[in-house]
Amino acid sequence: MYPKAYIEYLIHFHSDRDYFECHEILEEHWKQDGRNKGWLVLIQIAVAFYHYRRGNVSGALRLIRRARALLDETQEMIRRLGLDDGALARLLDETARRITRGEPYESVELPIRDRSLYEECQAACARRQLVWGRASDLANLNLVDKHRRRDRSDVVAAREQKKRAKAEGVGFPPPPPPA
Repeated sequence: MYPKAYIEYLIHFHSDRDYFECHEILEEHWKQDGRNKGWLVLIQIAVAFYHYRRGNVSGALRLIRRARALLDETQEMIRRLGLDDGALARLLDETARRITRGEPYESVELPIRDRSLYEECQAACARRQLVWGRASDLANLNLVDKHRRRDRSDVVAAREQKKRAKAEGVGFPPPPPPA
């Protein structure tokens, strides 16, 4: 009933708290699904919590506020995704207040109102030997600083290949003749 990417997002968000992976998974789905703003709300929430956990309070607050504003435009889709849009709005408002007051990051649960979705996620966690609702492991720098520690050699290689092709004129039309 729900897209696989969304289920994966929820599993990561609530078990291993890999917010970076949440972003990666759902961003790809968002692009394939016509860039629906409802997905963007969830992407922004994951990135906001990634920043909040790392102590980047200005980035976290900015993204929480963006997600909250966008939530007002996407309530119907959020409901179709099995979430309680009102409870989600309150969660985002409270998180913004916590950030503003300088309170430390705490793991949260998104308000899933569809019982079958909740049970599907719980079962998937059990199959993977993950614990739903476990707090973030703040000592795990591979999780907390994932954007700095991940292997980006494929991205770097693709950029270099593109630069070389451009320098060699491969795949580009010839320049116009001089006037």
